[in-house]
Amino acid sequence: MKRALVTGGSGDLGQAICQRLGRDGLHVIVHARQHPERAAAVVDAIRTAGGSAETVVFDVADEDQARPALTSLLQAGPIQVLVNNAGVHADAPMAGMSGTQWRQPIEVCLHGFFNVTQPLLLPMLGTRWGRIVNISSLTGVIGNRGQTNYAAAKAGLHGATRTLALELASRGITVNAIAPGIIAGQATETVFDAATIRRLVPMQRAGTPDEVAALVGFLASEAAGYLTGQIIGLNGGIA
Repeated sequence: MKRALVTGGSGDLGQAICQRLGRDGLHVIVHARQHPERAAAVVDAIRTAGGSAETVVFDVADEDQARPALTSLLQAGPIQVLVNNAGVHADAPMAGMSGTQWRQPIEVCLHGFFNVTQPLLLPMLGTRWGRIVNISSLTGVIGNRGQTNYAAAKAGLHGATRTLALELASRGITVNAIAPGIIAGQATETVFDAATIRRLVPMQRAGTPDEVAALVGFLASEAAGYLTGQIIGLNGGIA
């Protein structure tokens, strides 16, 4: 059974991704930082549905936490599917943005990508098969007011995705990013009302976590073996 690690696995989107990978027959490692009880609930749901899962707790932005946690996980064997889903917002117009606000999304979304991905690469390379899926954002493609920091982090993730794909392609490992637009969930309910969504999105609705998870499931599958280095928009036609 192949093993999959999903960072940020306890949130709305992360839960959907974990459950999809569990249904697809992977052993799912559900990551959390602040809410291990939510990760445990995701594990319970996967197991109840007949799947296999466990939790892991660490801060992806802290290399001193991430590396020993990953080393411990690797004792059971390589992790061949990685979904870098952990992310954070610290929104403010740049003219009023503090240094802490600037750094926070970059530390989680970009440094976190390195802190989690790099220790897993050599074991993954040894199997000559792997799937790395980075969850980005439409903001990293077209920008958004008040999110200079988040846009910079996600645009950097796009560059890292394309470059790492080139480095790993000959070894059977694909690297892709998904750039969702407005996705239903707690993070968007207070920002976008129904009228705003109809105005912004040509399909006139928000996407669902399950729709993102379905794309992750495909990218993590054997069928996606020739697809790599891509930034895939999932946004209802916004861009």
